[in-house]
Amino acid sequence: MNRRRFLGIGASVLGAGALAAVAVPSAARLLAEGRPGRLLSSELDLPEPFQVPLPVPSVLQPVRSDGTTDYYEITQRVAKLEILPGVKTEAWTYGGTFPGPTVVTRSGRAVVIKHRNELPVPSVVHLHGGHTPADSDGYPVDLLLPVGSPGGSAGHAGMPGMAGTGGTAGMEGMAGMEHAAGKTVTGERAHTYPGNQRAATLWYHDHRMGFTGPGVWRGLAGFHLVHDDEENALPLPRGERDLPLMIADRAFAADGSFHYPATDAALAVPGVTDEYMNGVLGDVILVNGAPWPRLDVDRARYRLRLLNASNARLYRLELDPQPSGGDALVQIGSDGGLLDAPVAHDALEIAPAERFDIVVDFSRYEPGTSVRLLNRFGSGRTAEVMRFDVSSRQVHDDATVPDKLSTVEHLDAGAAVTTRSFNFRRSRGDGWTINGQAYEPGRELARPALGSTEIWRLSSDVHHPVHVHLDHFQVLGRNGKDPGRYDGGWKDTVDLRPAEAVEVLVRFTDYRGTYMLHCHNLEHEDMSMMADFVVE
Repeated sequence: MNRRRFLGIGASVLGAGALAAVAVPSAARLLAEGRPGRLLSSELDLPEPFQVPLPVPSVLQPVRSDGTTDYYEITQRVAKLEILPGVKTEAWTYGGTFPGPTVVTRSGRAVVIKHRNELPVPSVVHLHGGHTPADSDGYPVDLLLPVGSPGGSAGHAGMPGMAGTGGTAGMEGMAGMEHAAGKTVTGERAHTYPGNQRAATLWYHDHRMGFTGPGVWRGLAGFHLVHDDEENALPLPRGERDLPLMIADRAFAADGSFHYPATDAALAVPGVTDEYMNGVLGDVILVNGAPWPRLDVDRARYRLRLLNASNARLYRLELDPQPSGGDALVQIGSDGGLLDAPVAHDALEIAPAERFDIVVDFSRYEPGTSVRLLNRFGSGRTAEVMRFDVSSRQVHDDATVPDKLSTVEHLDAGAAVTTRSFNFRRSRGDGWTINGQAYEPGRELARPALGSTEIWRLSSDVHHPVHVHLDHFQVLGRNGKDPGRYDGGWKDTVDLRPAEAVEVLVRFTDYRGTYMLHCHNLEHEDMSMMADFVVE
């Protein structure tokens, strides 16, 4: 880039003289492509699809509980994992697994999760979709330094991701640093989630400024599921037929490590090489950390909690063969929980960070049928995701999808006190920007009042999945027309297509402080497509 503005900002946060400018592709080329990402090929032989059983992430157990709160502990650490059969891959993990353990909570009950950092790099944890106080939200310079970091700040000579000059300037000035909401601690940090939200499929992931892309790519992601009485009263699939599915693409180096085109192999400077500035696409599709897995399913209904945890890849998911009559994917929920009523789809388009809760009725297939989950936006190996093998045994299934799922409050656009515009685009001289500005911690683009409702108009040049922290929103329309087919319910991430404008309605509730909106194409995010807003 002329990344000088962004990297100069990064230097002010991470240590003076820490970062350097490199070249980036022209805006004209990126706009001409109009699509997210560039394929990064693996450097070793890839396995045949549908050989590996689908793993299901373990459920994390609380270390203790009291009358109001459940307490959990997660250690972030390096682990050697067998992701490709017969190959060991070094991953950055939550608790030694990829995905990390699933946290299961109840609405109205507080959760405290203490993270301990034993990684070789700083980290930041964001509960994506969480209705969270600002000091636990995962602001990108709320760094958790590794255990044993000298003085909690300086002297991290040679530590990847600790940008510095010489051997000692790496994090100088960071100890106790407060920059807007940013505060650095060493070793351990407790995040408090009050649980003041409805049942929903959430996820947690690394959110460190400039390094979210490589952090998530190397394994720092996991599910966080919220349940409530309304959802529990419905006759939806449960137990082993309620499956979280984290879909992510990755590439692998010849030695089995995660292949990623970082500007600096030591991760001392943020960003990727110029040809991957529009996002990194892998050639291996993982589901719950397994390549193109398979799952034996009963002839029964299954709830599939779909999460796109890819850095940049869009998916159009479709079952093959389609069941007789179509409408194979019955959507019951979105990012923020249950819909009013189910919506049947033949295919689902899902952008990075979006979640769709769907029900698939495998009793519509003949026993012995193999049903592939395809990605119609992919080609070659990336056109397949996983396979379901339908059992011939007789089973009991009392799950159904009722016509009425929930009473969803619909926000009143007439109550909006203002309309704000946020333009997501590649800007000359500043890289990926919002309203022409590269990200700078502590500089807000909006200051909504607590309790107020606003209309936010989001516009794009190329594809940008836009995520808003703190509160879910409702989509009012696209390009002056009705919302899209996949925009229903409460959302926290919306896919902006090239040269598109989407209006969303958001009400700011419960918590004051500094929050973020940003592109969830992680390479765009790392290269400054973020902004602060302050709820006052």
